[in-house]
Amino acid sequence: MKKVVLAYSGGLDTSVIVPWLRENYGCEVICFCADLGQAEELEGLEAKALASGASKLIVHDMREEFIRDYILPTLQAGAIYERKYLLGTSFARPIIAKHQVEVAEAEGADAVAHGATGKGNDQVRFELTYFALNPRLKIIAPWREWTIKSRQDALDYAAEYNVPVTATAEKIYSRDRNLWHLSHEGGVLEDPWHGPEEDMYQLSTSPQQAPDLPEALTVSFEQGVPTMVNGQRVGLVELVELLNSIGGKHAIGRVDLVENRLVGMKSRGVYETPAGTILYTAHRELESIVLDKETLRAKDRIALDYADLVYNGRWFTPVREAYDAFVATTQRTMTGDVCMQLYKGNLIIVGRRSPFSLYNEDLATFGPDAVYDQRDAEAFIKLYGLSMKVQALMKK
Repeated sequence: MKKVVLAYSGGLDTSVIVPWLRENYGCEVICFCADLGQAEELEGLEAKALASGASKLIVHDMREEFIRDYILPTLQAGAIYERKYLLGTSFARPIIAKHQVEVAEAEGADAVAHGATGKGNDQVRFELTYFALNPRLKIIAPWREWTIKSRQDALDYAAEYNVPVTATAEKIYSRDRNLWHLSHEGGVLEDPWHGPEEDMYQLSTSPQQAPDLPEALTVSFEQGVPTMVNGQRVGLVELVELLNSIGGKHAIGRVDLVENRLVGMKSRGVYETPAGTILYTAHRELESIVLDKETLRAKDRIALDYADLVYNGRWFTPVREAYDAFVATTQRTMTGDVCMQLYKGNLIIVGRRSPFSLYNEDLATFGPDAVYDQRDAEAFIKLYGLSMKVQALMKK
């Protein structure tokens, strides 16, 4: 191989992969970084990549595409992995791998490489995307080849090859950050009985330190797409950033989860997803007045499978496209507003409204009405319970 495109974050693992690839494969290494909203993590990245031995660094700003084509379809599907996880890392990997393949094709590279370990889910997510988009590319996964087995080994390797890294043995957490969330793994979190340390959190304040007064918040949707916050229209990137700021201030979106990895083991992760938690809650509340019972139940069944396919790295598959087609039809009337209060980690729903609401006050009222004749219920109950009545008679 002459040229490899590495999915590069500038962290410890991908930094040491650059000289390792050159030493073991004798190839040119091009670093590719996806800007998904890592904020300050992108500062000084080019100098670091070049100092590590890369021939160049290519950065793609993919924030808008990330929200529009990956986050929103998952949100609209209502997909949540194992009741808690809003899939912030899971759907980030296929968009990174997609652009990495495009860079490899444009640069005439022979191979692609990633820094995912042989124990995790990310190796599957990266490599299934490579298979789907360009199966001719050679895949290099250093964690499945090299002799580095620990964080200290990686630090020693970096020191030996003069690779500039900011990681130290004391920085114990493995983190992944983008516009949608911040994940934490490793360190004391490897003991599921050990609670997270407060100084670990970066996007959200603790409930104890959150404001003592609730804050009102209204999120507006147009055909399932969030478009306004408190009546002000903002773009998708700005909207997520704004909700992260507001939600984080009120301790919204903290999740502590022991999850089942695709490779068969359990792992413990702590996630901060303020904007995601607000949007999932608001979207679900709007669905409650807009969608009929059968459609809502069908969506709930799809949501479970959708979450699994995203988590398991099967984004570029026909079944995901088929699910998206169904979900898209359910979003045609998903226009309206949801009002809530944010208070010390709680999202309290105040109201929801839509021009397509199926809620009829004339039917729901406990007062006198001219639409619903309560006497009709007697015949309905007799027919609805007929099978139960027959079973009881047979037992007699």
